[in-house]
Amino acid sequence: MKKTVLVSGGAGFIGSHVTVELLQAGYEVVVADNFSNCDRTCFEGVKKITGREDLPLEVVDFCDEAAAKAIFHKYHIDAVIHFAAFKAVGESVAEPLKYYKNNLVSFMNVLEAASEVGGCNVLFSSSATVYGEPEKVPVTEDTPRQPAMSPYGNTKTMCEDILQDTVKASGGAIKGILLRYFNPIGAHPSALIGELPRGVPNNLVPFITQTAIGKRECLSIFGNDYPTPDGTCLRDYIDIVDLARAHVFAVTRMMEGKMKKPCEIFNVGTGRPVSVMELVNAFQKVNGVKLNYKIAARRPGDVTAIWADPTLANNELGWKAERSVEDTLKSAWAWECHLAGK
Repeated sequence: MKKTVLVSGGAGFIGSHVTVELLQAGYEVVVADNFSNCDRTCFEGVKKITGREDLPLEVVDFCDEAAAKAIFHKYHIDAVIHFAAFKAVGESVAEPLKYYKNNLVSFMNVLEAASEVGGCNVLFSSSATVYGEPEKVPVTEDTPRQPAMSPYGNTKTMCEDILQDTVKASGGAIKGILLRYFNPIGAHPSALIGELPRGVPNNLVPFITQTAIGKRECLSIFGNDYPTPDGTCLRDYIDIVDLARAHVFAVTRMMEGKMKKPCEIFNVGTGRPVSVMELVNAFQKVNGVKLNYKIAARRPGDVTAIWADPTLANNELGWKAERSVEDTLKSAWAWECHLAGK
């Protein structure tokens, strides 16, 4: 009998790509989303890619405790991957209570629902933001967490602690894996799903593609005076499909009882630092597009340099990032062109 994975926030950027990879790996998937951060474009794209017109969709807000529990009673859930969260750093600074309420309550409701039905495997979508401005790079899973630079980042840290405490208290009923993502970019090679921000993008690549297509007048590069080779920030940009595959490896590890402790942590990155300027130049080169950009003042909260040491994920999960930055930037541009009908 196929195992069933609940993907909360499954219609969003990362959730939709993870759903595709899970289905292609032979899992059954229940997608749950309240569509506060996305529309149905990616959900429909997932159905086209996988041929699953009957893909279950639950329109639900996980801050509604009764609704969250109802899903766990309606389906036999073997694992849940939790993406449902607000994610704009700037907005979280302006509206901290909105972020604490949504991101913490929704996750606690998932854990309570899982406990009520006897437990399950829980994979939490964490972030490299928990490392703050690290003293040395690359960062390993043992690199100390730093005080968060935003309420959004703080919710990631707090949810990590909530999961670890819940796993400890569950007597083995709940097992957990925390995946700390670095910078997911790109789109599915089919160009049927990708990043679709509402309003002005918070992330670099959609801002690049929207500028290239003419939706945005000019791309701002925040700071060129950092202590890095070209003065712009260094990041670990990981292809969205590579990132999605890591979730399949993690879920399979939990399902097959291969975890070495009840709650595990893995960095999900490439281990290769790329500067903002390098990324902009690579996009222009591989797609043959000229970008209108300007250097702007540094942005509050941006760390100088961070990238992963992915050795643990490579060795324990058997997962490795495979796609090149060039291929990823081609896919991002193909997705933007698809959205524009070009």
